[in-house]
Order: sequence, then structure tokens, then C-alpha cells
Amino acid sequence: MTAAKNNPNSEDTMVASEQDRIVRQVFFRLMPLLFVGYVMAYIDRINVGFAALRMNADLGIGPAVFGLGAGIFFIGYFLFEVPSNLILEKVGARRWIARIMITWGLLSAAMMFVQGSTSFLILRFLLGAAEAGFYPGVILYLTYWFPKAYRARIFGAFAVGIPVSLAIGAPLSTTIMQLDGALGLKGWQWLFLLEGIPTTLFGFVFLALIPDRPKDALWLAPADRTALQTLIDSEQSSVAGTHGTSLRTALSDPRLIALSFIYFANTGANLGLAFFLPQILKSTGLSDMQTGLMTAVPYLFGVVSGITVGWISDRYDDRRITLATALGLTATGLALAGLATGSLWAVAFMALAAAGLYGAKAPFWALPSVFLSGSAAAGGIALINCIGNLGGFVAPSMVGWIREATGSFEAGLYFLAALALSAVVVTLLVVNARFGDARRPAVVLPLPAAPRT
Repeated sequence: MTAAKNNPNSEDTMVASEQDRIVRQVFFRLMPLLFVGYVMAYIDRINVGFAALRMNADLGIGPAVFGLGAGIFFIGYFLFEVPSNLILEKVGARRWIARIMITWGLLSAAMMFVQGSTSFLILRFLLGAAEAGFYPGVILYLTYWFPKAYRARIFGAFAVGIPVSLAIGAPLSTTIMQLDGALGLKGWQWLFLLEGIPTTLFGFVFLALIPDRPKDALWLAPADRTALQTLIDSEQSSVAGTHGTSLRTALSDPRLIALSFIYFANTGANLGLAFFLPQILKSTGLSDMQTGLMTAVPYLFGVVSGITVGWISDRYDDRRITLATALGLTATGLALAGLATGSLWAVAFMALAAAGLYGAKAPFWALPSVFLSGSAAAGGIALINCIGNLGGFVAPSMVGWIREATGSFEAGLYFLAALALSAVVVTLLVVNARFGDARRPAVVLPLPAAPRT
């Protein structure tokens, strides 16, 4: 990872070769654990889409209720995400992220006890509340460890946990579903149990192995710990000196509002597709196992795109064009998939959409740290993610409603394409050459002094 040329100030702290060596060591020490945690998070989040292949009929859950349940997860997420990240900043990432993993794993396993629509909706809400803060917490945590010149590719590498989890989760979930009837449990009950408990256990592994900051990393040489911590502190101080650290000021920044909308659109398109993709493919006449295997195909393209776009974004120090292009691929792929609904050609177009969905995350998450640091970064990143994840409530609910109203997924895919296209427009308007400029409050001129009499 050679990035010092994109960040001349980094050479004041350490030469490029030393910076690359230390960052590479940190990457291979931390990223596998963070990546596994994220894969588990996403499997536990979207396995309900595979459970629906049998659970909906067993419990009498219709498309509209299922769409609501898939989306209500994000209401819990929305309500608790900003407080969660602010707590993380105070108590440390190690303990707080481990707590998140343990509680959401237990609630995911508890989904096996769902009896009908009411318990389904309640548990999905609680699962969202439990998981709130994990993703923005890790994004914030990564800014504690990686200099800004590396962040697009680091965020890209982390974000491919989503397509990897979907590529792994699809065949894994449909395989577990074959346990239907074992020990008197339905296949979908085994699915929730066997994918929830490992997450809880991994939370304790996370607690034991993850340090909070570079200065706490005993596996780094003392000189390397000091150099990396000094560099990170210097970059954060520079951002704080230009933009401040006030959470209140950050929350009113138009750039934060624009980024929240972009993420809302991208997440909505992502999860609107993810929750219904198994059902879309099953409607073409595939078996459950074939559905699981075919569902994995688009996300393999997402893995390659997430890494590639992150590298390109850092290599050319560009966020605007890479982000807009990725979002444009998403819109195009979803629109073409709508035209090909009912045909396996839709899989190819969904692969194009997945390449855009996961490629967008790398340049996108490099943007907030341009103007956010300290408490503003903790709260601002969480706000972007929680507002963005409302897209995960709106889009699945809309796709479910459209499916029930029209009897087809075609119009739902067009809706998701329009959502992604709107994000392209906002990106091109907002992420411009002045994006990193300081936003200063309006100057209030003092009133002239009253003349003396």
C-alpha cells in the first residue's frame, strides 16, 4: 500500500516505506477480525431473506408484512446508532463492539422462536437496536488506525464483507435449511440458531484480541506505535483545527446531510435487492439450493469491485468520479434487471448492480473524515449511517408493497434504480473541488457605537 505521495504531510512523521510497512502490519492484524465480524453481522441481518422461502408460508406472513419486518430492523438501528457511537468514543471500541456482537448474536438466534407476524416484527426491531453502532463504530475505529491516504482502499476492503457474507451466506443458509425436521425444528429455525450463536461467541474473541488505539497495540514495536499514533493525531488535529470538533456544528453541515442522502439511496438499493433477491430468483423456477448458489453470483462481482474501486480512488486521489460512476453502475444494473425480470439474464444485470453497490462504499466512506474529527466524527459518521440505513427500511417496504400490488418485482427494481440515480445527481453536485473547504459561520458585524452627547 503506497500512499504517501497522496499525503505529503505524512512524510513529516515517517518516510513512505516505513509508513507502508506499519500500515500493512496493522491491516493484516486487525482487518481479518473486523472482516469476520462484519460478515457475521450481514449474514445475521439478511438470513431472514432465505428463511422467508419456508418461514413465510409456515407462519402466514405475506409480502407486505415481510417487507415491513425486513425494514423495521433499521428503525431500531436509526434510534440507537448515534448514541452507540458516542458511547464507543468514550468507553473504547474493544469493549463496545464486543458488547454489540454478543447481544445481536443472541437476538438473531432468538428469531427461531418467532410464532407469527407480531413476534417477527418485534424481534426484527430488537435485532436492529442491538446491532446499532457496529458498522459506523468500525468505520470510526478504522480512522483511529489508518492515515487518510489509505482510507478508501481500507474502507473498500472492509466493505467487501457485505458481498462476501452474501456469497457465503446464500449457499450456507440454503444448506442449513435442509435440516428441516431435525430434532423437531423447521429448517428456518436451524438457520437462525446456527448463524446467531457463532456471532455471540466471536464477540468474546473480539474482546480479547482488539486494542483500542495504536498506542495500545503491543504487537507493534514501540517506535512504530509512537510514529503511527503521532501521525493519526496530527491528521485529526489538522481537521479539528480547520473544521472544529463540535457535534452540533457538524450535524447542521450541508455536506453531512448530502452524504446521508447518498448513503440512504445506496443502502436502500442494496437492501431492497438483498432481501428480495432469493425470492426473485426462486420465481424463475429454481430449487432452494439452486437459488442459494445463483444468489451468490452478483456478490462475487461486488467483492472484486469493492477492492478495485478503493484502490483506484486512493491511487488517483479521487472520490467524486469514482463514487458517481459506481452509483451509475448500480442504477443501470437494477433498471436492466427490471427489464429482464423472470429470466436468468437478470442475474447478470444484478451482478452489474452489485459491482456498483459495493464499489461505491470505498470512496464514500473516505469523505466524512475530510471535515469531521473527534466527537463530530463519532456522531457524524453514525448519523450518516443511521439516516442511510433508513433506506433499508424504506426500500424493502416499498419493494414488498409494489410486489403485492403488481404481482411482479419489475416495478420494484425500477424504484431501486431511480433511488441510485438520485444519488449520482447529489454526488456530482456536492462532492466538488470545494468539498474540503471549511464552513465558517456567518460574520455578524457589530453595531456602531452610539455617538456621545
